[in-house]
Amino acid sequence: MPEGDTVHATAHRLTEALGGVTLVRADLRHPRLSTVDLTGRVFDRAVSVGKHLFLRFGGELSLHCHLGMDGSWRVYSGRAPITHQTRAVLGVPGRTAVGNLLLEMALLSTPDEHRLVDHLGPDLLAPGWSDEHQAEAVRRLTADPARELGAALLDQRVMAGVGNVYKVELCFLLRVTPWTPVSEVDAEKVVRWARKLLLRNALNPIRNTTGDPRRGRSLWVYGRRRQGCLRCGGPVVYTPNGDRVSYHCPRCQQGPGPS
Repeated sequence: MPEGDTVHATAHRLTEALGGVTLVRADLRHPRLSTVDLTGRVFDRAVSVGKHLFLRFGGELSLHCHLGMDGSWRVYSGRAPITHQTRAVLGVPGRTAVGNLLLEMALLSTPDEHRLVDHLGPDLLAPGWSDEHQAEAVRRLTADPARELGAALLDQRVMAGVGNVYKVELCFLLRVTPWTPVSEVDAEKVVRWARKLLLRNALNPIRNTTGDPRRGRSLWVYGRRRQGCLRCGGPVVYTPNGDRVSYHCPRCQQGPGPS
């Protein structure tokens, strides 16, 4: 499930593999982009803004991608597997990047990238993060004090980068349930811890919120309905909610349950 750290790592990986090299292969499998040929353009770099990914090419042209729930970009040094799930292929001599199950793709001029992300809150992985970013994220988070914390954390207009796994794990670390009103938590701490978790995992292949590198001990409660809470060993409650789910430990977390 791609979250801000996944998209950040993807941008880093694509830049390392393709950055500064001329494309010898380019295939965009999207109805609006099927006639576009990027072959011969230099791949400049990839940048992430929250869960949005921009691939920049020479001539101030950008390809915007959103990974959605299942999308990914992978880089291959040998033969790249192309399947019915493939939405984009970008190749340079010796390396090929394949984008599978991409939710959105659009071409635009690089100076216009902001139009697709202006609605977002502060990007938690922004390299120039400052006190102003922190204050703005806190302001947006506390704008609706009665809102459930879990819903606020998932709202990319509040702060960009948190997905469902971090929502669940942040609520656990704060010792509150995801249905706790924002007014009952320390908003400064919420933003600070959210950024800390994403930074810690920005380039890690395995998402870890516990600091324990041992197998099966990387998350406190997310996905642990059968194993139980990593902290106390008690039962973890699983709550379906459309295409999202929540997990919480009734022993370790205080607050209301789902309505």
